[in-house]
Amino acid sequence: MINIPTDLPSELVPLSWLLGVWEGPGFVEYSIGEEVVRQAFNQRISFSHDGQPYLNYSSSTWVADKPAEGADPLGTGIVIHQPLASEAGYWRLSRMLVEGDPGPGMLPGVGVPPFGTAQAVETLRNSAGGFDIQVSLVHPAGVSELYLGQVKGARIDLATDAVMRTQGAKDYSAATRLYGLVEGDLLWAWDIAALGQALRTHASGRLSRVD
Repeated sequence: MINIPTDLPSELVPLSWLLGVWEGPGFVEYSIGEEVVRQAFNQRISFSHDGQPYLNYSSSTWVADKPAEGADPLGTGIVIHQPLASEAGYWRLSRMLVEGDPGPGMLPGVGVPPFGTAQAVETLRNSAGGFDIQVSLVHPAGVSELYLGQVKGARIDLATDAVMRTQGAKDYSAATRLYGLVEGDLLWAWDIAALGQALRTHASGRLSRVD
């Protein structure tokens, strides 16, 4: 069952099942030529909102390493968390912005904010019965992504519409992502085209709500 907060902006209702903090295991399996990179990791994702019609998103991943043999003379057994990757961004329904929306820059909206009721949001439903969405993500290694896709029930399908890279960033040109709510857990899969490779399987995970 999906619980919808009473203070949630109407435009976020289709995305409300994402809200909260999720944590769990994931696995990278990515082919680069004849080599296959495999790596287990742990992940923590947060979806929140601040009263605006978008979700704030952040993700951090890490590898849990036990001390190598002989590297723990006191026998503490303390597991070291090695950071792996992180990203942050915004998720929202995809629609034309109007006078009632704030922006550009710091400019306030003019008049009544649009799509303030469930009935108004229903007019945004697409021909497939879902809602078109856009997701903007930034990675600290100089990559920015704009995804377009749809949310339909408790499933989200995304594909990059644009990828921007700084001069020093590694080659990364396209991606798709899939998210779904299955038995109360958040399952996801991420395919990428990078390092001269065509779009292919990259990583996946299964996260449980912790907050």
